[in-house]
Amino acid sequence: MNETRMDTGTGRVSLAAVEAPTVPPPRGACDCHVHVFAPGRHPYAADRAYTPGAAGTGDLNAFLARLGMARVVLVQPSVYASDHAALLEGLRTLGPDRARGVAVLDGPAGLPLDLTALHEQGVRGVRLNLAVRGGDEPDAASQLLRARDRIAPLGWHLQLHADIVRVAALAETLAALEIPVVLDHFAGLRAHPGAATAQPADTVVALASAIPLYVKLSAPYRAAPDGTHLDELAAFTRRLADAAPDRLLWASDWPHTGGHGVRQGGLDRIEPFRSENAGAALDRLRGWLPDPADWQRILVDNPARLYAFPVPGAPAPSPS
Repeated sequence: MNETRMDTGTGRVSLAAVEAPTVPPPRGACDCHVHVFAPGRHPYAADRAYTPGAAGTGDLNAFLARLGMARVVLVQPSVYASDHAALLEGLRTLGPDRARGVAVLDGPAGLPLDLTALHEQGVRGVRLNLAVRGGDEPDAASQLLRARDRIAPLGWHLQLHADIVRVAALAETLAALEIPVVLDHFAGLRAHPGAATAQPADTVVALASAIPLYVKLSAPYRAAPDGTHLDELAAFTRRLADAAPDRLLWASDWPHTGGHGVRQGGLDRIEPFRSENAGAALDRLRGWLPDPADWQRILVDNPARLYAFPVPGAPAPSPS
């Protein structure tokens, strides 16, 4: 399978590169990280960093069907800042049996959001981006603690986008949060020789073994931008699966922003999406973790517990 191509068209999302995985995922499988973009109905923030094309819930449904995914988690994209209208519309369209959301905390002009209202509409966590706006370590730790104080009463999790070196530096704070934490994109690992056994990777494996810290096996093209050293991602994934199999999630990162690689032009220029073959990514992950029990946990059981998806005939699970 050809896994990656750059979409050089108008920026409209395409499924041309997406093939079904060789082995269908188990029933109830969940893609734990996607974005929806609906600029026709929900304009982007004026101070955004880039301008993506359209990728709505209809496109998303077609993508999920291609992969055989039953459930999905919508993550607030940066181009909408704290305007959650597109995300909430997506949650309504997909329905509570299929979809959950991850929001951001800062409201318009710094006003607090109504988190209870977001919870009622399917949001189950918030995302902090420490890769772009993290500040120094004391400031980053303060951000984590403030977010914890706001979301803990709702039973939400904290999703963290950060480089693995920063994650390791924040280990003491993360261990003290006492709420579930989710690390984006292989915990922010950057693949290079020895990365899977370096100190930051050791720290993440230890944290996942000790506290409710989850790692998304998502967007390998971000961890290994040139497609090399995938063996380091494989080794890191196996270490996590051996140490903490109940703390792994899978996600596609659809619709794969960043088609230019280095962002070019002004905000009036639509940035194309990457053409990623998520079916091939699933096949490769199955090659790394061939045990069906791991597959069931990563795609079904772990996300059902973390995001409190309903189980027929049983109460909704609580995250742990």
